[in-house]
Amino acid sequence: MQSKRLAAPLSLLILAACMVNVGVAEKVDYENDIAPILEDRCIYCHGEDEQESGLRLDSRPHMLRGGDSGLPALVPGHPEKSYVMNVIQHLDEDMAMPPDDDQLAAEEIELISRWISEGAVWPGQMDAVLKLESDHWAFQPVVRPEIPVIPETNDRAKTETQQPVDAFLRSRLAEEGLDYSDPAEPRWLIRRLAIVLTGLPPTPEESETFVRDFSAQGDVAYEQAVDRLLQSPHFGERWAQHWLDVIRWSETNGSEANLYRKNAWVYRDYVVRSFNEDKPYDQFVQEQIAGDSMGAGEATGYLVAGPHVPAATVGREPTAIRQARADRMDEIMQTVGASVMGVTVGCARCHNHKFDPVTIQDYYSMTAVFQDVEFGSRHPEFSEDHPLRKRGKELWQQIQTQREKLRDDGGWEEDWGAYRELHFPATTTTAVRIRFKTPNLGLDELEVLGPHGLNRNLADAREGTRVTGFPEEGTDGRNPIERINDGEFGTMAWRTKLDAKDEERPWVQFDFQGPQTINRLRLSNNREYFYDTDYLNKKPFLPKYQFDMDIMQEDGTWQPWTGTWAVGEKLLKKNPERKQIIADIQGLIDQLSEEGPQPSFVGRFVEPVETRVLLRGSPESPHDEVMPAAPEIFAGDLGLDSTAPGPKRRREFAKWLTSPDNPLTARVMVNRVWHHVFGSGIVPTTSDFGRAGAPPTHPELLDWLADEFISPADGETPAWSVKPLLRMLVMSSAFRQSSLPNEQGLQQDAGSALLWRFPPRRMEAEVIRDSILMASGSIDLRIGGRSYRIHNEKATYAQWEVVNNHGSETWRRMLYQERMRRVDDQIFTAFDFPDCGQVRAKRPVSTTPLQALNLMNSDFVLEQSDRIAERALLESNDDLDLAIDRCFELLLGRSSTEFERSACRNMARDGELALVCRALINSNELAFLP
Repeated sequence: MQSKRLAAPLSLLILAACMVNVGVAEKVDYENDIAPILEDRCIYCHGEDEQESGLRLDSRPHMLRGGDSGLPALVPGHPEKSYVMNVIQHLDEDMAMPPDDDQLAAEEIELISRWISEGAVWPGQMDAVLKLESDHWAFQPVVRPEIPVIPETNDRAKTETQQPVDAFLRSRLAEEGLDYSDPAEPRWLIRRLAIVLTGLPPTPEESETFVRDFSAQGDVAYEQAVDRLLQSPHFGERWAQHWLDVIRWSETNGSEANLYRKNAWVYRDYVVRSFNEDKPYDQFVQEQIAGDSMGAGEATGYLVAGPHVPAATVGREPTAIRQARADRMDEIMQTVGASVMGVTVGCARCHNHKFDPVTIQDYYSMTAVFQDVEFGSRHPEFSEDHPLRKRGKELWQQIQTQREKLRDDGGWEEDWGAYRELHFPATTTTAVRIRFKTPNLGLDELEVLGPHGLNRNLADAREGTRVTGFPEEGTDGRNPIERINDGEFGTMAWRTKLDAKDEERPWVQFDFQGPQTINRLRLSNNREYFYDTDYLNKKPFLPKYQFDMDIMQEDGTWQPWTGTWAVGEKLLKKNPERKQIIADIQGLIDQLSEEGPQPSFVGRFVEPVETRVLLRGSPESPHDEVMPAAPEIFAGDLGLDSTAPGPKRRREFAKWLTSPDNPLTARVMVNRVWHHVFGSGIVPTTSDFGRAGAPPTHPELLDWLADEFISPADGETPAWSVKPLLRMLVMSSAFRQSSLPNEQGLQQDAGSALLWRFPPRRMEAEVIRDSILMASGSIDLRIGGRSYRIHNEKATYAQWEVVNNHGSETWRRMLYQERMRRVDDQIFTAFDFPDCGQVRAKRPVSTTPLQALNLMNSDFVLEQSDRIAERALLESNDDLDLAIDRCFELLLGRSSTEFERSACRNMARDGELALVCRALINSNELAFLP
């Protein structure tokens, strides 16, 4: 018995001793335990001489940084977060290391795991840090260089040395033994200037006036012409087009359905207005990223300018939903990276950037900045002086005046397209119950609103309101009632499908946190779809559900309050005059939806969620969480964590982006302006300033312009101002020189990159089309507003078809033509008009037979040629020679020669002057910038 009594304590002592031995086990020693494994199995491929996948395992700092995957190979204290453990355990077959069947022994893997758990102690390297650095020119601070001093050989050279742009250019030309060409003829100079600044050629009368004034006043006349064109309202249209190209702005989604983006044009108008007002570029950028908190809500259309796949196309598979969301975030990254930063940040989505110091952590930190942005529509936050807001205010006052006529008599119902709104006498209650009269429902949201906080949904679950009802699980248990007050509009709805023979009908009850004063209900079944798209032959359906509403009284009993029948048939029978008042309200609502603020595809906002690095870009492989930040190489720490609200994240990022210390933003913009003035940027790859891009032809000039853009030397010019920058460029002798070639220049610089002449180039599709309309006198020069339509109304998954690309309703500037992805307008798409699927900071230039065919035989050209011919004959009193000369003036900006008139007389016999016009339209002279 005694021995039995001793057995248990003895076993405990033995177990305790074992535990003590485990507890005091020696720590893993790097030199003796880990180094031999790495040297024997890893360093050959991941050492100082060779680093497969960009990974080095011969130093602790390199392991902390990781390789091309962007994930740290080593996270001290956390083997589960250390990517080296993933690969040596062969958890991922594609990244199993060592490869094939040569896996480390289990004991070695366990040893490395313990070493990491214990802090990855590596003697001599515990304080070593691997900084992300780059010696690439574009990532260095902007430093203002000295303006070169060049010999003043004549009066013209003396003038040029006083103009910084010419001083830099002529200094570089002198190194090659080159110099500027002769000045351009005044007639071609004014044409060049007008097209570069406004996209419209001068009228013949404007050209003649300039030629006369230039002959008498010289540079003074030119300077006056520059200032006049910079102040033209058409300046903003021209430069907006350039910006829309680079951000891929379009009025359709792309993807399979290619749905129309409703009222996306308000963003285009914002860009036009910004350039016309010469809004400082830093403010312009900030508003596009955080305009919802800056009184420029429409500006955030920039963030959703790229293509996307709508939710209805994605479906309900969770993995597909996650992948589509990741793809949409990548579209934002592409837009921001290409347009403002000039860095291909999207290359870091799956791994560290192959060429530039942008890591995968940088990429996902940037996506964290925009985590509250979703592709879709919302009511933009307009400033008080915005024209749409001012007009909307007038219409709202009229609606309220009409509503006051109805309030004393009971309720009424309004159709707002996206939702129905039932008005009723205000009451205060703690709960409401809505009893529907139909067995089948589909509601994405049911809102309860009051007179205080006009758009505050008191039924929203985020207000603490509890929802109950029948059937709670919805149809087939997949459409639960919780969706009716989750604050999300769209296809995720509460759906019911009951047997019509059953007595019980669907009902919903909202219990508020406390007493609430209410006076309206809003019901919708797919409000997001209505807000987001348009021009479908099957419109989003908004059923008129019949229901009654009860309110909870203080004693806990229900009191019938109102219903659709009560505010409809009953009151109309009692007060028939209400019918006209309600009709007037409905008319004003329809007018407001066209002339006032309206839901527009400029992005909607959601609650930010945590952002994690996605291994190889897959949402199914999330790793460590990252905080909202800009790239580390550019000192991009924004001081934010995961609790920061979305607007603050975007505001802080916008401030970083437009900081004078940011080495990229000013360089990229001045280079882009240079590109559109001279035909090629100082950096030819205008949206890629990284190592894979082209080097600058004039690096000192680029930095001088960037610094001048941010901090003008005269102390009077506004900082970040585009118009003064443009004025400087077009006032230069480089811009004003002839485009004619010379043998020496062609031999040494065939592409005219050094600007020994003004480089001639083909004009864009918009300029060609607008010039033709100008010549016929048909062009409608109204600024802004809804795009003119050339396409059909379509079924959801059908394709767009061009139905009218030449009628009088299309005679506005081409900027205002519906801009559709993956759709050929059947005339000017042939002239390299971008399809908006890819960033087009620099349009390609092609020459194809289709271009000539379109300019000879399209309905548009045939129609406009007739009109030009009629105009020329009318203005020439039917004198054929004068009419021919007038056609040359209208289309080419110059008079015809005797030889040309003779040839055209033969062409125009039997009154076919329109054939002459078609030939001139098809000439290189019309299509090229002189």
